[in-house]
Amino acid sequence: MIYSKMWCVVKPSVGIPVFIAAVAIASFSVHLALTLNTTWVKGFLNGGSKVVAMAAPAAEATVKK
Repeated sequence: MIYSKMWCVVKPSVGIPVFIAAVAIASFSVHLALTLNTTWVKGFLNGGSKVVAMAAPAAEATVKK
């Protein structure tokens, strides 16, 4: 382990929960920023209107001989 001596300064019972809490807070803040600053995320999460994409018919398929 590269940072094994760090645990001589910080007890693992304190350091590990603080690290996990920091990751959780960072993740929450990124997701909050995405939700507040974009329009498509709100529609996606709320189940916005479903648009079905229709393929245009090919020219050969419409012409019958």
